[in-house]
Parts: sequence; C-alpha cells; structure tokens
Amino acid sequence: MTDLIPTPAQARVPVRGGGTFPVRRIYCVGRNFADHAREMGAAAPASKAERGQPVFFLKPADAVVTGNGDIPYPPGTQDLHHEVELVVALGQDAPAGVLAPEDATSLVFAYGVGLDLTRRDLQAAAKAKGLPWDIGKGFDHSAPVSELVPAAQVSGLASRSLALQVNGDTRQHGSLRDLIWDGPDILHELSKLFALKAGDLIFMGTPAGVGPLLPGDSFVASLEGVVELHGRITAA
Repeated sequence: MTDLIPTPAQARVPVRGGGTFPVRRIYCVGRNFADHAREMGAAAPASKAERGQPVFFLKPADAVVTGNGDIPYPPGTQDLHHEVELVVALGQDAPAGVLAPEDATSLVFAYGVGLDLTRRDLQAAAKAKGLPWDIGKGFDHSAPVSELVPAAQVSGLASRSLALQVNGDTRQHGSLRDLIWDGPDILHELSKLFALKAGDLIFMGTPAGVGPLLPGDSFVASLEGVVELHGRITAA
C-alpha cells in the first residue's frame, strides 16, 4: 500500500562503537527515588515490602534529542524542570506473559543517561485537578539522551551514581543503589501492562534536586564512569 503522506523519520540514538538504536517507545518511571518522591510531596516507602506499584508514564519516541544538541525552551510553560535519569535500552522482545525479574537483564542491550524534561507548572495544575499530566511530560524535545553504551561494557551498575550540573553547579546527585525499583523490577512490572519490544527505552526515575532550566543554561548529565550528556537550553 502506498503512503499518502511522507513517512516520518524514526528517532534513532547513536550507540558507542557504531550503529544506531531505533526507538520504538519511551517508558518513564515516576517517584523511583525516595528523596525525589518526598520533595514532590508524595509518600516514600520505608521498605521494599511497602513499595506498592510503580508509577509509569510515556513520552513519544520523537521526543528524543541526541548528539548533545540544543533544546528549545518549550511553549506553554514558565517552569521547565530537569530530571536526570538512567536510561535502559531493550535489544530483544520480551516473551509473552509476565517477565520474571531474573530473566529481565537478558533483554537489556545498552545503558545511557537522559533528562526527563518536565513542564512543571502544567503538570502541577493537572495533578491539582486530578487530571492526566501528559502535557507536562510528553512534549517535543522532552527526552534528551546520551549515546547508548552496550551493556557488556558496563559493570557494577548498581554502585554507580547519576549527576546533573547546570552552568557548572551540581543540581542533582544520587546513587543507583537508592532506586526503589531497580531495572529487573521495572521490566517485570512493565511486562504486566505492555508488550516490551526491542527498541524500547526506559527512563528509570530521578533523584532529588529537580529544578528549573532557563534559556541560555548549559547542562552536563552523567552516569558515573560510563557516559555523559551535554546540552543547552535555547530560546523558544
């Protein structure tokens, strides 16, 4: 069948060592660090037994920004916020049914670091009315991500940390040991709701210290000892 409009370009993320990773979906995890949950006014579990269910939302695949590119300040907001996150890239389809946590790591192709950019004022207004907050999260250029590093090249992931500097000042820093739900946990929970496929990215949640980004701000996000993401916020 002939397409009646031009075929949209597929979002692709460069992979260290060569090649690109075509993006299928972007899943995001909310409130996955206790300190961030508390700074956003939510209760944080005291133990794994009290975790309940993780909070999930999605971003469009074409929200990806790669190549340390400039990011235009988005329309409709006066309060753009940064959230630095571990990014997990899946290289295989999950089997049918619920994925066991012990089988989840075999699906992981690579890791990176990214920002879950958030129109905080729009998100807060929607939350106050009990409405969905998609417009606060799933907008153009809202998912800048570093190159992806093959999982075989990343050792000791749980002992590493995330950090974000804005204009040279550290805004966020957190250990991946403090994740409420780690990678296998999250893939297990996602598989209860979605068919996980090769090409999926998972943004794993942010530590405390989220705050505003303004036109002219430069940032450096890092996954300790693995990869960095550089970028700049430009005028709309």
